[in-house]
Amino acid sequence: MTSNFEPEPPAFVFERAYNNDHQFLFDFPNKKIMPNARQIQLQRLYDIVNLGVQRDDFPRARRAWSILARCKELNWKAMWRLGITLLENDVRVVESNPHKIDFLRTMLLQLPEERERILAELVQHYILAGRYRDALDELEFYLPSFPYRDNPVLHIYAGLLCIFIAQPPESAGANEVEGSTYDNNSLSRAQTYLEHAKVLDPNNIVVSEFLHKLHSISQGPGLLSFASHHSEDETHTKGFQPSQPKRRRRKF
Repeated sequence: MTSNFEPEPPAFVFERAYNNDHQFLFDFPNKKIMPNARQIQLQRLYDIVNLGVQRDDFPRARRAWSILARCKELNWKAMWRLGITLLENDVRVVESNPHKIDFLRTMLLQLPEERERILAELVQHYILAGRYRDALDELEFYLPSFPYRDNPVLHIYAGLLCIFIAQPPESAGANEVEGSTYDNNSLSRAQTYLEHAKVLDPNNIVVSEFLHKLHSISQGPGLLSFASHHSEDETHTKGFQPSQPKRRRRKF
């Protein structure tokens, strides 16, 4: 008597179970639970970009970025922070350059949902480049409109820039400085910005401290200096030239 029993073929001959053991170094934007081969390749490229930045290998990171930026699966504009990092000359040195400023100005127009953060970053790079009047000009252009007017950080930046610009020029000699005073118009604008920031963020220590200093100036001699105030925003103020012309606003 013959048996009609036929053994079932091994499952791996006809079907292959999904293997999700791919290990990635960095969290990929728009990550899928079951990525296909293309998605895995994009994630590998994203790892190369970030690893190249951390290892100070910018040529390799930029080449990988140039490929990612052309892929329709990714919104490269949303990764503007990574893009600004790739414009660094040395990741260990915090500095600015014209390429970064131009990139941020472009992103400010093309990424509406990130405009507040991009504007704050742009102001920081203007300050690092010693372009204090340009930084204040940029803030004064956007602050009257929504949503920038409700951002206390931007008002603090504007207030501190007004205070810095109001100071007598550092290039003046000792005899000239003794006869110099702060610019009252700039100090008045600084007080307006800082008081508005105080309303938006009542517990901000920086705002309270500088409002107190402004009050001291109005009550005492005009030579009270802010140079001794230990603030991160004042570590890049040595290159100030008060005679620089005000930048003309571009029409968008």
